[in-house]
Amino acid sequence: MAKSFNHVSWSKNAVIYELNLRQFSKSGTIKAAAKELPRLKELGIDIVWLMPINPIGKKNRKGSLGSYYSISNYKKVNPEFGTESDLKSFVSQAHKLGLKVIVDWVPNHTAWDHHWVKEHPEYYLKNDKGEIHAYTMQGEHGTETWDDVVGLNYKNKAVWKAMTDAMEYWIKKVDLDGYRCDVAGLLPTEFWNQLVPKLNKIKKVFMLAEWSSPDLHKQAFDMTYDWPFNFLMQDIAKGKKNVLDIKKYLKQRYKEYPIDAYRMQFVSNHDRNSWNYDDVSMFGPALKANFVLTYVMDGMPLIYNGQESLLDKKLAFFEKDPINWRKYEYAPFLQKLNALRHKEKALWGGQYGGQIKIMPSSTKTLLVATKQKDKSKVQVWINFANKTQAVKVNGKSLTLMPYGYHVVANGKVVEL
Repeated sequence: MAKSFNHVSWSKNAVIYELNLRQFSKSGTIKAAAKELPRLKELGIDIVWLMPINPIGKKNRKGSLGSYYSISNYKKVNPEFGTESDLKSFVSQAHKLGLKVIVDWVPNHTAWDHHWVKEHPEYYLKNDKGEIHAYTMQGEHGTETWDDVVGLNYKNKAVWKAMTDAMEYWIKKVDLDGYRCDVAGLLPTEFWNQLVPKLNKIKKVFMLAEWSSPDLHKQAFDMTYDWPFNFLMQDIAKGKKNVLDIKKYLKQRYKEYPIDAYRMQFVSNHDRNSWNYDDVSMFGPALKANFVLTYVMDGMPLIYNGQESLLDKKLAFFEKDPINWRKYEYAPFLQKLNALRHKEKALWGGQYGGQIKIMPSSTKTLLVATKQKDKSKVQVWINFANKTQAVKVNGKSLTLMPYGYHVVANGKVVEL
């Protein structure tokens, strides 16, 4: 029998929170974000994921502030956000609260004015003329050219060494707990497989891949994005697919992924929010129902900053566009979901939790699902129709309001 993936112990029932420093506060600084750590702890967050904290390139910059993912120095902190000391203090404060901190890492490409371009041009991809060029890739919408960045050449093992050194640096310097790795599947899997044991020698780390490939789970990554399920959620919201397609999706997923793989479940994230939709325009009155769905699905739920205050706008990516925090109207709802996640083993990730089962009583608009692990059992009924539906809950009749939900844990109703 194959040995299960050795996840860091604190991740098994964790909730992850993506923090966009630029838009999180009016100042957009690490110090301002640190003041909110007690609130995030109270919300029930376990892992704080900071979007890239490195300096942003100026050459070919997009917009007035540029993209977080155009890095000009891997061993510096963006002065717009603060200092290395501020980052170290942020991590220290988080740890005192029992929170973990991971940083968004961009290993596939750098800014045009990264110091390596002049010092080590051999690190970069080049065209037929031997020139370093804007990075081009095949994306979900066809060929994409990223004009503000240049690609690193991972056929050169010197790049592996330099990147490994840079990632070791921050764990040693500020006591980071891991990384979210941008476009992880564009790098050789072998690079990640040699990297993680080296990081683990410093401290056991948590690794999140922005990718969906099953092979990334074998040795390197605790968690990958469940992009396909997010697409399915969108299609259900648009009426293109229905609840029964979730069962089809799960059948395929269980064929492809090991039971110990964490898949990150999300209503939205910075990519979806900046480029595709805001929560309200996509999910409307079914928003809470979709949050419940991400918590009952196998994996780990993500909260994107602002969702606790109903994120009803697309945050600008290259400009300053602070979150409207209002009254944190979704915070009590998310806090209860997080508490349920922490308590019920059935909802934990990977080998520590149960696999979701879509029950035969499900219909195109009604999801009936159950998860069980040892003595922990969670049952969920979610109405994805815009009309009331009568359902049977453990032998009793119940009326679910349009886009309503009903959650039972170990025979007791959970008030959300």
